[in-house]
Amino acid sequence: MLEHGGRLRNAARQYGIAEADWLDLSSGLAPWPFDVPVIPQRAWARLPETDDGLEQAACDYYGALDVLPVAGSQMAIQLLPRLRRAGKVGVLSPCYAEHAEAWRRSGYIVREVLASEVDFFIDSLDVLVVVNPNNPTGLSLAPERLLDWHARLAQRGGWLVVDEAFMDITPALSLAAHTHLVGLIVLRSFGKFFGLAGVRLGFVLAERRLLKLLAEQVGPWAVSGPTRVLGQACLLDSDAHARQRQRCEATSQRLALVLEHHGFKPQGGCGLFQWLVTEHAEGLHDFMAHRGILLRLFTSTGSLRFGLPADDGEFLRLEQAFEAYAKDVQ
Repeated sequence: MLEHGGRLRNAARQYGIAEADWLDLSSGLAPWPFDVPVIPQRAWARLPETDDGLEQAACDYYGALDVLPVAGSQMAIQLLPRLRRAGKVGVLSPCYAEHAEAWRRSGYIVREVLASEVDFFIDSLDVLVVVNPNNPTGLSLAPERLLDWHARLAQRGGWLVVDEAFMDITPALSLAAHTHLVGLIVLRSFGKFFGLAGVRLGFVLAERRLLKLLAEQVGPWAVSGPTRVLGQACLLDSDAHARQRQRCEATSQRLALVLEHHGFKPQGGCGLFQWLVTEHAEGLHDFMAHRGILLRLFTSTGSLRFGLPADDGEFLRLEQAFEAYAKDVQ
């Protein structure tokens, strides 16, 4: 199993600090969960049905013609390789490590490439995987560039897979409206923007034939009835979407300023996190953890991802920890 953020219980054991006393900035989730609606008893008592309005709500929210709900976009990441024969896959890196891992486990030849290298390698690839905005760098690629890559792949029967897990803050950059095109697959995560990662819900946006093939791999009743009720309610709440986008953008900008003020100017980020590359990444991660602040450490790139503090109190705690760090290294 690959390591991910959000392993708070493990950190609590390692550092001897009770879970309730931590400030968890490791997961890149909006720290303001949407309200959970009242779940009718029938949603618990009956098998889920797919004509309850969830798919239409998702189509309207994302601006796509067709969607397939799944139990978190991680499910789709692991199942998509089953729909092709062995071939060569490019993964724009560094990025969410599960993408390369899933294709490798299924027997594909995987090349991890930089954005500047894609045009050189793309004509030798069968699939290109891009996380946009990228996790953990926060890099956002223009839709026009991605659509050009898709066109080059599609003319040879290839795929462009775009993981838009962090796209909800900047929907104008999404390729959702183009997912009727053959060979374009977009993955959307529900839990990050809505702050409800525990419900395990995601969506695959693609042309209908491919979604039908993927649905056969997913199997029936993959998304529970209560999750379908909750998901639909959140997707339809347009006023709450606007509020969430505004406070995510403002808080992310504030976080960037805090980091820069303490001598750690971020190298990237998006509306849900900031990304810092520093030779002190491991030491800073450990220092913060000893004070009950959990960050996401990427040892391979010597970097840290900072999720959003929820309020002034959490910002104060982070700033005080930075002040203590500055004194400690003097």
